[in-house]
Amino acid sequence: MIYEVEGDILLTSAQAIAHGIAANDPMNQGLALSLHEQYPSMHKDFHHWCHQAHPKTGEAWIWGGAGGVRVINLITQEGGYGTGAHPGKATEADVNHALRALKKIISKEKLTSIALPRLATGVGGLNWDKVKPLIESQLGELDIPIYVYTSFVSGQKADEVGS
Repeated sequence: MIYEVEGDILLTSAQAIAHGIAANDPMNQGLALSLHEQYPSMHKDFHHWCHQAHPKTGEAWIWGGAGGVRVINLITQEGGYGTGAHPGKATEADVNHALRALKKIISKEKLTSIALPRLATGVGGLNWDKVKPLIESQLGELDIPIYVYTSFVSGQKADEVGS
């Protein structure tokens, strides 16, 4: 069940936050920066995983931190691999594959709720009108709450139905 909400995704009651990123992303913009600042070990572990696994777009990696925190990094765009290199733009196909990977993680980990932003519409450069149907197609029939943060309001907890 997908619920569109407004608020600060970092204040979610959902069991995990999923967000779009590039492999080896410096996490210096948008939600990735906020997650990097809040969970510095996640950033370090993500880069270690990237160096070990050499992930391709469309893959996903889940990180678990202290207190049961979980962040799912969806590889929605090409990586920036050189010094000062920036992540590339996302594609609808890569977002769709990453959402499939997310669906598998939800099942495998038996997650009970997920929060995600307007995936790949910031740094990824995609139009929300193209991404929203992908989320609905891949996650809409899941029997857990999927909170899509359509508007960011700093410091405001969203009204998450059922949380």
